[in-house]
Amino acid sequence: MLRRIGTATLLVIALAACGGGGGPAAATPSGGKAAPPAQTTPPPQSPPQTRAQPSPVERTLSKMSVEEKVGQLLMPVLYGTSADTVSGENQARYAAQTPAKVIAKYHLGGVILFPHNVKSVGQVVGLTNGLQRASKGVPLLIGTDQENGLVSRMSALMTDFPGASRIGATKDLDLSRAVAKATGEELRVLGVNLDFAPVADVNVNPDNPVIGTRAFGKDPQRVATMVAAAVKGFADAEVAATAKHFPGHGDTTVDSHTGLPVIKHTKAQWEKIDAPPFKAAIDAGVDAVMSAHIVFPKLDPSGDPATLSKPILTGLLRQKLGFKGVISTDALNMAGVRQKYNDGEIAVRAVLAGADLLLMPNDLSKAYQAVLAAVKSGRISKERLDQSVTRLLTLKQERGLLAKAPVASAEEAAGVLRSAEHRKLAARAGR
Repeated sequence: MLRRIGTATLLVIALAACGGGGGPAAATPSGGKAAPPAQTTPPPQSPPQTRAQPSPVERTLSKMSVEEKVGQLLMPVLYGTSADTVSGENQARYAAQTPAKVIAKYHLGGVILFPHNVKSVGQVVGLTNGLQRASKGVPLLIGTDQENGLVSRMSALMTDFPGASRIGATKDLDLSRAVAKATGEELRVLGVNLDFAPVADVNVNPDNPVIGTRAFGKDPQRVATMVAAAVKGFADAEVAATAKHFPGHGDTTVDSHTGLPVIKHTKAQWEKIDAPPFKAAIDAGVDAVMSAHIVFPKLDPSGDPATLSKPILTGLLRQKLGFKGVISTDALNMAGVRQKYNDGEIAVRAVLAGADLLLMPNDLSKAYQAVLAAVKSGRISKERLDQSVTRLLTLKQERGLLAKAPVASAEEAAGVLRSAEHRKLAARAGR
């Protein structure tokens, strides 16, 4: 093995050769002795690399089984006014008698409430607290459709705010934000942490049977600014907001609850008319975006509804608009999404398209088993599943739900629901 020779040593060897001899102590031209070889200073030692501590989301994800991860994607409607209500409806649909047992059976990530779940303030507080207790792992997203106006699932208990079209007509962005904040505050004290609002559709078709006054109006820019203000208002109340129905349900004459609408906008028209409110919602930090059960041939010629379209959910919403939050389907029991595929295949295709939250599967068991089988077979990769679960867990963390489930208080709720301040705001908004 060759040894490395220092520069000073090479100089000594060269001078010795020229002088005709001499060893290590041979004379230099100046009469001195050759300098000893230079001492090489070892390089400074780098500090040991410390591994970044996993985030709360990463720690939670790492502890979850595949079955628990699939359950996180599901948000069904349950039947009963308490977590322990025995219901024939639950038994028939889910083969479990009570909401608590359904949550445990499917490892649910969320539940959506409807008027049949709502009787009184104390009862709803007891229900949401009971649902959270039934979730032994990750706390639940408890959602509802409280758009105000036509679609107001909790109207029996909450302030009667006007719908979006009335607020949009005022052109008052502060009003839009204030109403959303007040709505969020009332939901939060009831134990609801996710609202499927605001509507981001631009109602350009006067014959639209399903959107109409649920939209802020027909002008894309006005709708965009109103939607952004509402998103900020829900954030002020620490309740997750959902912009809906992507890529835009405003120009249709068919109700997707009962049929499959086809929107014939060109891509340029979509960018000018339908996209601005969703882009504004994303820029405002919206937590979730809901898909529409509509066919949009110029965006995806496959004939599949947007809910099952990878070009629309992943290509447009994720990649073009840059949305990083949760994509929710519209209700999967609606006719608009059930025309081509069975209930299990619908759930799988929605995930493959880019959806994270499967709202109200028509057959919860089939949806759960189909997604689970698709993951185990590799049709849905484990990485793809983890992406969705990570987004859902991140939403929960950002809304303070991941570490510990919130506990609602009937006493606090009584002081917030229909408060004098909120009634005054409703009057200002036109009620």
